[in-house]
Amino acid sequence: MTDFTGRILPLLWRRSIPAPDRKTGRPARLTIDDVVATGIRVADREGLDAASMARVATELAVGTMTLYGYVPSRPELIDLMVDEVLGSRDLLPPAPGDWRSRILRYAESTFTIYREHPWLARTSQQRPPIGPGMLADREYVLAAISSLGLPTSMVNTAALTIAAWIAGAARNEAEGILLRRATGETNDDWWSQRGELWEKWFDVESHPAMTALWNAGGFTRGADEQARDAYELGLKLLLDGIEAASPAQQTSGTDPRR
Repeated sequence: MTDFTGRILPLLWRRSIPAPDRKTGRPARLTIDDVVATGIRVADREGLDAASMARVATELAVGTMTLYGYVPSRPELIDLMVDEVLGSRDLLPPAPGDWRSRILRYAESTFTIYREHPWLARTSQQRPPIGPGMLADREYVLAAISSLGLPTSMVNTAALTIAAWIAGAARNEAEGILLRRATGETNDDWWSQRGELWEKWFDVESHPAMTALWNAGGFTRGADEQARDAYELGLKLLLDGIEAASPAQQTSGTDPRR
């Protein structure tokens, strides 16, 4: 088990800690920032598995053991890479305007980092690195939701719900990017190659709703387009529902969906 406080926290929060004075000895060949940036570049080009300690050391033209003097192990390196990418977004201070525009800005920036760094889809959201990038992410969404005046008991839940919906869709898109890189096929290619299913094995009587929707033209869009449509509809309904719970909406009786 990783010594959490003793190993990763000082690395994640290194920019908040004054650098020690070096009065003796040779200057350091690298910085932790160099190591993290190199890990990100390798993962961007070749995937997360390629970002090993040995590979990053090779990219930096140092021995692997030298790298361990900066980052104790690969799990810490991955945490540092994730937090660095999260912190690369311009989320603070919150964007001016109403809370929806803030959330939409957050959503677009989330999709952008997953498109630029699709390996993020292979990292844990259950146990994220608790660094400045991750906390800036949480702070931005909480600040936007707090402006609605929701009951205190709802603020964090609403923020988590919104962040989870956006991240889930962004991770799904990133997974598609990784699959396309690995196989050379788009999602539409994959489905087209399985067209025989509908002719030989699909039973219309067992799937009446699906059949009716197909006959009505409900499946005309491609797989990626359907995923985007589902995300946008879900986000709109989610934001409408949260806004409807705000005291201002309940007092005025205004329906945010109109």
